[in-house]
Amino acid sequence: MSDGKPVPEPPTFPGRRWLYPSAVLDPAPEPDGGPPGRRFARSGRPRRTARDWVVDFTCFLLAVFIGLLTTDTVRNEPDLPQAVAVLDQVLGALACAAVWLRRRWPVGLAVAMVPVCFVSNTADGAGLVALFTLAVHRPFRYVAWVAAAAVALTPLFFRLRPDPEVTYPWAVFLDVLLTAATVGWGMFVRSKRQLILSFRDRARRAETEAELRAEQAQRLAREAIAREMHDVLAHRLTLLSVHAGALEFRPDAPRAEIARAAGVIRESAHEALQDLREIIGVLRAGEPDDAGRPQPTLAALDTLAAESREAGMKAVLDNHVTDPAAVPTSVGRTAYRIVQECLTNARKHAPGAEVTVAVSGAPGDGLTVTVRNPAPPADVPPVPGSGQGLIGLTERATLAGGRLEHGPDGEGGFGVRAWLPWG
Repeated sequence: MSDGKPVPEPPTFPGRRWLYPSAVLDPAPEPDGGPPGRRFARSGRPRRTARDWVVDFTCFLLAVFIGLLTTDTVRNEPDLPQAVAVLDQVLGALACAAVWLRRRWPVGLAVAMVPVCFVSNTADGAGLVALFTLAVHRPFRYVAWVAAAAVALTPLFFRLRPDPEVTYPWAVFLDVLLTAATVGWGMFVRSKRQLILSFRDRARRAETEAELRAEQAQRLAREAIAREMHDVLAHRLTLLSVHAGALEFRPDAPRAEIARAAGVIRESAHEALQDLREIIGVLRAGEPDDAGRPQPTLAALDTLAAESREAGMKAVLDNHVTDPAAVPTSVGRTAYRIVQECLTNARKHAPGAEVTVAVSGAPGDGLTVTVRNPAPPADVPPVPGSGQGLIGLTERATLAGGRLEHGPDGEGGFGVRAWLPWG
């Protein structure tokens, strides 16, 4: 951001936040560099919403329910020692209790459930819940390894502990099918969450880009107003300075000349105040550039040259454009501002020197503006200024699709040449 302030994030899922899973409310990057995960509290546990508690309790009840269903199968297994049956049920109970840790350690719990489910038939429900959690919260490579290990151990498990009610092929097939369905369901849930997060990130990026575009538009508008203020006020204030200096150094001048200079000062001050009022109006009300008085065009160059001559400046205008009104408004305004700034600079840095302004062009060939002045006839004291006038002219010409060159000539003078598109 240009002002150093962070972009405020849009409100995430406004309304009833408790209806959404915590994984899509405040995501943070996962440790393995995968998709966004959850933001954890200070205790290390995720900040569960009410929906998360309901889901966790449902998963716990599902694990317990499947464990109770398999208890009868364990009791009816032939030739199964009593100690193994008790161990099976104890491990199943511990596995069901471990379901509450599935959000904190999804990978560890799923890996631990592989050998536990191989030993305990009662822990199958907790194993499915752990595998589903892993598929939801971790990338597919973790799920593939755990699911592959579980599927590889399935034929061996039913070979050692056959189901008394289902044949061996069907038991293996149903177990593998249940594992695949669990993985598929978990991956579907994960893809939906990733889609929601991508939509939210896209909305955040769109809002950020909109704010950046708005700030850029404001900055460009401020720069345009600053250029306009410099072009207009610098010319007016330079005229004021020239006439005030003439009155200061020639107090014994004829009354008619003093009155004429005072009139020019008064008129220039009035014009400067009016221009400043219009620019401030643009700043306050956001008025367009063409609000207020008509903007100058190429046809106003004669008036600009005459105004400079009245200020005592030697200005020669050589206009070869037969129909100035045919020049596009934007091109004519740019040419006017270039000549205005060049006359202002010549008045400050080369007083007494003759300034030649040449304008030529035709539709399709472009408009060429050349302003030259020889070296000043006497030494010129340093004149304060921003030094940005020619830089602003170059930028103005570039924005209009043209180009501008400036620099001293070999005889101590200075020249500016600009080309603007026309046609």
